[in-house]
Amino acid sequence: MTEFASADTIRPATTTAAGNERKRGIDRVIILLEALLRQRAPMRVGDIARKIGAPRSTTYEIVNRLLEADMLETVGNDGHVYFGRAMHLFGWAYSHHNAHYPRIIEALERLAAESGETVQLCGLRGNKYVVLDSRDSVGPFRISSQVGVEVPIPWTASGRLLLSHMDDDAVRAFIPAEDFRLPDGRVIAEAEFLGDIALAKQQGYSETAALADRFTWCLAAPILDGRGQVSLTLCFVLPVDTPEARRVALLAQLRESAAGLDLTGD
Repeated sequence: MTEFASADTIRPATTTAAGNERKRGIDRVIILLEALLRQRAPMRVGDIARKIGAPRSTTYEIVNRLLEADMLETVGNDGHVYFGRAMHLFGWAYSHHNAHYPRIIEALERLAAESGETVQLCGLRGNKYVVLDSRDSVGPFRISSQVGVEVPIPWTASGRLLLSHMDDDAVRAFIPAEDFRLPDGRVIAEAEFLGDIALAKQQGYSETAALADRFTWCLAAPILDGRGQVSLTLCFVLPVDTPEARRVALLAQLRESAAGLDLTGD
């Protein structure tokens, strides 16, 4: 899998003598787009240049070309740029080319409507967990996670399923040591995390409480791909004090929906 930079830093491409020209071209375009994605807001070109560690003149050149292609657009009158209409078209093309995506979105919307809870589609991006799509709770106590924000895998119920095809040594090599530290300073023991992965694989679902957020209880069910691996998950994000009987009922509903999206026979 491709390794991506953390949410706070954009790592330049590795440089070799033969790779200098490539870095000045396609790699810098990708790094620039990644910077905007992680920023989640328009940026000035000078700020982008500092963020990605590229010369200002080079960054202006790339931005101007992307503006011409409608991949970026200007925002306001202060020189900010952000994603343009071409990006919407690329996303539209992906969602319509992927025959399974409409089924997944239908399942998200149905689960949110029937349960009244926040439901998410989750996966991996490099060695981080990411929410790919979400439908928020309609209730007064709304819990949601931002789509596209990369989160350490051990913080999540889904992560325990998404790594279930790996052996223990592969997991150890895949997860950065710092990702076992939760936002409040608690540290998840490596052995405990490996045990959670094994349990999730055995029982066919995962649940965690008060990890990334002390106020949430997360339920996750696997969506199997054509190789029989867990490539995506469906998740409920619930208030941590949700009664056990309701959690059990929601878990059954979640697992049924995820099983209906199983891609192994496609």
